[in-house]
Amino acid sequence: MSNRKGKLHIYNSLSGKKEHFEPIHQDHVGMYVCGPTLYSEPHMGNMRTFINFDMIYRYLLFLDYRVKYVRNITDAGHITNSAGEAVDSIGKAARLEQVQSLEIVYKYNVKFQELQRIYNLLPPSIEPTATGHIQEQIEIIEKILDNGLAYVVNGSVYFDVKAYSEKFNYGILSGRKVDELAEETRTLNAQDEKRFFADFALWKKANPEDMQIWRSPWGDGNPGWHIECTAMSTKYLGTQFDIHGGGLDLKFPHHEDEIAQNCGSFGCNPAKIWMHANMLNVNGQKMSKSLGNFFLPKEIVEGTTPLFSKGFSPDVLRFFMMQAHYRSTLDFTEEALNAAEKGYTRLSDAIQLLDKLPTGETSSFDVSALVDSFYTAMDDDFNTPILIANLFEAAKRVNLINDKVDTISLNDLKLLSTHLIAFVKEILGLQLNVAQSDAKLAPVMDLVLDLRAQARANKDWTTSDKIRDGLAAAGIIVKDGKEGTSWS
Repeated sequence: MSNRKGKLHIYNSLSGKKEHFEPIHQDHVGMYVCGPTLYSEPHMGNMRTFINFDMIYRYLLFLDYRVKYVRNITDAGHITNSAGEAVDSIGKAARLEQVQSLEIVYKYNVKFQELQRIYNLLPPSIEPTATGHIQEQIEIIEKILDNGLAYVVNGSVYFDVKAYSEKFNYGILSGRKVDELAEETRTLNAQDEKRFFADFALWKKANPEDMQIWRSPWGDGNPGWHIECTAMSTKYLGTQFDIHGGGLDLKFPHHEDEIAQNCGSFGCNPAKIWMHANMLNVNGQKMSKSLGNFFLPKEIVEGTTPLFSKGFSPDVLRFFMMQAHYRSTLDFTEEALNAAEKGYTRLSDAIQLLDKLPTGETSSFDVSALVDSFYTAMDDDFNTPILIANLFEAAKRVNLINDKVDTISLNDLKLLSTHLIAFVKEILGLQLNVAQSDAKLAPVMDLVLDLRAQARANKDWTTSDKIRDGLAAAGIIVKDGKEGTSWS
């Protein structure tokens, strides 16, 4: 739809500045984003990352790039957490639920795919799994060993950070220095196997209790946390590609170690641009189960989390997230969500007016400049908050035209309508039809909830429950709170 290629600038975590975006291969973009680990449902912080990269994917497509978007699924049991400790998260979850690992993986993959539909995420070009690429992981480990940058101990393989540091810069992405890491490193179970505290596992020898085990040249075992992304990104995008993305929490050690593995096997950093989406807070604090402010992406839609008095539509939640830049923190509060809901409705209402607007011979404002402002915002490192401010300006103009205060020519109306709808639906990924159906349903729901309230007042619990259960069967969640009854 657009001929605006060549103006996009992206903030590169590797250089710490915005850079003019030029794909390695003209008109083609290779983008890899770290996907979910299937031992639990993704939390809202995970979904923010996936939604932000969905927006980035959408804009690249809108600019007429041919994008190969690869987002992996971690379904291999053995990973390593950020403290360097061996943790089989999938196996742990399987044991707790007394099922096999594959059942856990399948269960949470179904939930993840459902969330993608709910939040209107475009499917990636390829969604490879770690277990489907064990051979590729082994082959890359062999390359690293052949290059003298790894060593084998008791059936495990470790990356040799000291040897690597003689040829490459370990810490080039995170800015961390190896000698500074010693103070942060705990005493590890496998520490006595390592030559150096900062070395990390490429392959771990199997433990008797492991639920997933694969054969390798070094014995039965499991791949390390980082090697799967190196194997899958290079298999589908080549040893060097345009964009590597993920949450800010993955910058170190995961992405740092990916760079080390790629340089250790292929001699080059895998991505030209490294992008990191920031974290989210809830009511001013980092989201955490221990703080009691943790909620799942489906709970906030259904209105079943006690943190908020009502549910919010996926469209409103996407819109709310787009009001913060992807590199900024985002604070979920009820007040902010309610404000986003009103702003979303305002924008949706303006779009409904577009095909009813009167036209004149001339326009009383510069429509082309307004449309250009949409592109300018997105070309500046996908600045969705500025884009939304410009979309609100367009909505204001639509209302002024509708009130016959402003005028617009037929050609300018076509230009404005085409781009306003495209930026809202194709780039921000808002479906709009949810708001329309909710608006039409609202008077009916007011009547139904009034009848339910009368039944409750008369202590007719059978009728009250029948109304609630009937609505639930129709996909409408009713929530009774301190401030009254709400529905979503």
